[in-house]
Amino acid sequence: MSRPQHRPESQQPPTPNRPESGPPDQQRTDSGRIGHRHSEPGEHTERLSVSDLVNRVSPPPADSGRMKTPAMSPLPPARPRQDPVPDPPAAPTTGWLRRAEPEHVGPAVGEPARVGAPGETRLSASKSRKQKRWRVLGRSAVAVAAAASVGITGVAWGYLRNTDNGFSQVAALDLDSTDVVDPGGQTGDETYLIVGTDTRAGANGGVGAGSVADAEGARADTVILVNIPADRSRVVAVSFPRDLDIARPSCADWNSDTGQYSTEMNPAADNDKLNSAYAFGGPKCLVKVIQKMSGLKIGHFVAMDFSGFESMVNQVGGVEVCTTTPLIDGELGTVLPNPGKQTIDGATALNYVRARKVEAEGNGDYGRIKRQQMFLSSLLRGALSNKVLFDPGKLNGFINAFTRDTFVQNIDTKSLVMLGRSLQNVDAGAVTFLTVPTAGTNELGNEIPRQDDIDAIFQAIIDDEPLPGEERKEAPPSSTHAAPKPAAPAPPALEAVTPTDVSLQVSNGSGVTGLAATAADDLGAYGFQIYSVGNYSGTSTNTLVRYSPGLEAEAATVASSLPGAVLQESTDLGGIVEVVLGSSFSGEVAQPKSVGAPLTPTLAPKSASAADTLPADLAFTNAADDSCA
Repeated sequence: MSRPQHRPESQQPPTPNRPESGPPDQQRTDSGRIGHRHSEPGEHTERLSVSDLVNRVSPPPADSGRMKTPAMSPLPPARPRQDPVPDPPAAPTTGWLRRAEPEHVGPAVGEPARVGAPGETRLSASKSRKQKRWRVLGRSAVAVAAAASVGITGVAWGYLRNTDNGFSQVAALDLDSTDVVDPGGQTGDETYLIVGTDTRAGANGGVGAGSVADAEGARADTVILVNIPADRSRVVAVSFPRDLDIARPSCADWNSDTGQYSTEMNPAADNDKLNSAYAFGGPKCLVKVIQKMSGLKIGHFVAMDFSGFESMVNQVGGVEVCTTTPLIDGELGTVLPNPGKQTIDGATALNYVRARKVEAEGNGDYGRIKRQQMFLSSLLRGALSNKVLFDPGKLNGFINAFTRDTFVQNIDTKSLVMLGRSLQNVDAGAVTFLTVPTAGTNELGNEIPRQDDIDAIFQAIIDDEPLPGEERKEAPPSSTHAAPKPAAPAPPALEAVTPTDVSLQVSNGSGVTGLAATAADDLGAYGFQIYSVGNYSGTSTNTLVRYSPGLEAEAATVASSLPGAVLQESTDLGGIVEVVLGSSFSGEVAQPKSVGAPLTPTLAPKSASAADTLPADLAFTNAADDSCA
C-alpha cells in the first residue's frame, strides 16, 4: 500500500497527533506486532526476536564498556511566542513512523537520534516509546491473567458442581453407632464401605448379568471395607465373602429400584448370608452389619452396579491381569482363553471379577475375592504410574463414569481430590488387601466367620499395627495421627452388685444351637435382666463377658455365675453387658456372688499387640505384587 511522503515541517497539518486516516485494516496502533519496525520502501525490514527485544529495552550494565552517545548541544533558550504558530509535530506513537535525518549518531549505539520534545534526543524518545509500550503490554498481561484466573476458577467450581450433581445419593451411614470400637482411636481415619451390587435391572441386563426373571432386587455381590489412617501412611482393604454367615438385624424394607426405604420393617434373622442384608434392608442394613462386625466407624459409602464397573474399566483403557491357566467358569463360560499377562476390557473384566464357579480354584468365593484383589491392585498400579491421573481424557472419562453409575453418601468430588492429594506419597506396597477368615461352611452353606481372628484383624487396623505383607514408609513427623493410647490401668478392687441392676445380652458363639436360650433362662432365674438373646457374629473359644468402661463390677458379677468366663472391655455396648458363650462353655450357670462380696475376675489378655494375635493363615494381597503365579 502507499504511505505518506515525507514533507517539510511547514507543510505538516496543524493537528499532528491525530491518527492518520485510511481504511481500518491499514491503520496501525500500539497493538501491532512488537519488534517489527516499518521502513521506507526498498529498505530492509528488521524483525526482532523476544531476546533481542529484551536486550534492546534493558539498559546495559554499568561496566559493559560500551561508548556513550555524545551529548547534544544545548538548545537555545526559548523565545516568547507572539504569533500563533503551529507546534512542531510530536514523535508519533501510532501510525507510520517518519524518518528524519540523524543529527547525532553514537558510534556504539548505532541508532540515529531523533528530535522529539525539547531537550530530548531521538534515542531517548525511542526508549520512552518502547518503555511505554512495555508498560501497556504488562498491564494488559496482568488484566488477561486476572480474567483467566477468574474464568478458570469459575470453570473449576462449575465442573465440581456438575460432577457432584451426577452422584446419586442414598441413605446408608450411622455415624453415631454404638458398634464403633474406640472412636477416639479412629479420629482422623477415613473408612469407606465399597459395594459391588448384583442387580439385573436396566443396563445391567445387557452386560451378561442376567434378567430380572432370574433374580429380582439387588444383592451385595462384592463388599470391601477400606480404611485409611489419619497419617495417610497406608491403605487397608478387607474383603467379606458374600455368603458369610451373619445375624441379620431388623431393618427397614428397601426398594432397590427407587433407592427408598419404607416404614415396613423386615424381622431379624439368624444364620443368614451377608448379601441378604443388602437385599432386604439396603445400604443401611449392610452398613449396620459390617460396622458391628468390624468396629470401624464407616464414614463413606459407595455402591456400583455391573454396567458402571464395565464403563469405568473402558474409560481407563483396560486393566492388565494375569492367569496361569485359562480361566473357565461353569456358568459364564471361557473368560480368558489364554494364560499369561493380558489387558482386558470392561466386559471381560466384569466376568473376571464375577466368576465364582472355576473348578481349578476350589472354593469359588475365595478364588473370586483373590481375583478381585489382584484386579484392584493392577488398577491402582496403573493409576499411580500416571496412566490415568495425568491423562486428562482418561481421568475425566473415569470421573464422569464414576459419578454416573454409582450411588453414594458423604462423598463429593472435592473430598475425593483432597484424599487423593493426601495419598500422593503412598506407594503400592503400602496398600494391603485382606480377606475375612472363616472356618468352613455350616449346613446352610454359609461361611462361618472366625470372630476372634476377625476382631484381631480390625483391632490391628484401629491401632495402626503392622499387617502381613505390608510395605510402608514411616509416617512423616507432621503426622496428625492420634497418639498411641496408654495401656489400660489394672481394674480396681470389685464388689458384687445386685443382679437385678444388670441388663444382659446373651449371644451364642459356640456353634451349638439353642445354647444361648437355655443359658439366658438360667441367668434370668438368678435375677439378671435379660435384654436380648441371639447369635454372636462369629465363633469364640472362650466364654466372654463384654462390658463398657464403668461397668466392671456388673460384668464381674455376671462372670461369677459362669465358670471359666473372662472379662473383655468394649466400647460398643453402652449400658448393656454381653455374655458370649464360647465353645468351651459347659452349660453350667452358678449362683452369682452375694452383694458386696469381693470379686477377682479373669481379664482377657491384653499384653500382646493386636498384630501378635493375627491368624497365621490370614489371606492377603499386596498391591505392589505384579507377579504372575
